[in-house]
Amino acid sequence: MSPALSSFVSSPSEWGVVLVFATVYLGMFLGGLPRLKLDRSGVALLGAIAVIAISGMAVEDAARSVDLPTIVLLFAFMVVSAQMRLGGFYTEVTRRVGALPLSRAGLLAALIVVAGGLSAVFSNDIVCLAMTPVVARLCLQRGLNPVPFLIGLACAANIGSAATLIGNPQNMLIGSVLRLPFDGYMRQALLPVGISLALLWLWLAYGPGARVGAAAAVRPASGTGRAEDEPPFDRWQTAKGLTVALVLMVVFLATGWHRDVAALVGAAVLLLSRRFHSADVMGSVDWQLLLLFIGLFIVNHAFEQTGLAAEAVAWLATQGVHLTDPGTLLVLGTVLSNLVSNVPAVMLLLPHLGADHQHAGAQLALVSTFAGNLLLVGSIANLIVADLAAREGIVLDWKRHVVTGLPVTLMSLAVVWLLA
Repeated sequence: MSPALSSFVSSPSEWGVVLVFATVYLGMFLGGLPRLKLDRSGVALLGAIAVIAISGMAVEDAARSVDLPTIVLLFAFMVVSAQMRLGGFYTEVTRRVGALPLSRAGLLAALIVVAGGLSAVFSNDIVCLAMTPVVARLCLQRGLNPVPFLIGLACAANIGSAATLIGNPQNMLIGSVLRLPFDGYMRQALLPVGISLALLWLWLAYGPGARVGAAAAVRPASGTGRAEDEPPFDRWQTAKGLTVALVLMVVFLATGWHRDVAALVGAAVLLLSRRFHSADVMGSVDWQLLLLFIGLFIVNHAFEQTGLAAEAVAWLATQGVHLTDPGTLLVLGTVLSNLVSNVPAVMLLLPHLGADHQHAGAQLALVSTFAGNLLLVGSIANLIVADLAAREGIVLDWKRHVVTGLPVTLMSLAVVWLLA
């Protein structure tokens, strides 16, 4: 490390913070820490506790480093998504699409549009959680190779979630921290998202992706096609959830009301129910993801206080590498999203986007989301689909995923680059 760089990290406590920061992001890369029963959320939480203790940071300062609007928005939409899942909405929509008299290519297009559209408003992870078993059984019943359909579901959910600032956690974070306008972001995102979904369909319907997993044995379908753990379709509860979601979209697009407050009110309306117990709805909230956000906010804040991040960005600028350049942001966003996952990657890059927040923020949202399709481990949605497919006897490993994930990611990133 150069003397100038060392001057930013001079005290033992600052060195301790740097060590914790490096360990936490190693945990993000590995998915945990060797020989310890820790996942990414556990690593982030323990990292936050460690930097508070090492740096002497007051608990109040640690709390202020957490972007509360992001946490509130994320929690509120987890409640909305839980309402839709408990009401059987996702499975019913998938089942109705599967009942349409469509060709293989037509069915694939319909599922991609449905998964992408739902993920733009609701959580892409929950969409995949609810749709995967139904899509798998639908393909088995029709005698279709299920692998392209399941890969298409995961990729479409990831791509579609980039269309709005509420489609996935990293977009919520970017929109909240940079205060991006909801309608302005949608105008920038809809075209690359739409083109990317079309390219995904073409690859899976007519390209090499159509043959991925073709050699895998497809077992005969049995039973009614409904799993015991799938909630039955409830028209009233579904209508209630859709109404809240529609009202929130109108509020986001047509008013200046704070998105986190509006979403929290919507979640409160859904929790007032005579049908769903609040414990069931709250049990569907991903508390571990919320803890991951909180832990990383605190760890990143402590690291920023050392001055090392600012010095590193300044040094890169002297070498001609500017994080605000579209090409640099695209490469760094893609690489970091696949190394440490997209949420930690976005947290690292957000403080250095420069003055043009709206354009750079929109690009980071698209890149970090599209990059999740590159590898099977690049997105939680991918892993959810692979895990649920395995329960249906369908093998969806990294080799089968990369046949589609790699070209689709490169094509979608090229679209972002060309439209930047």
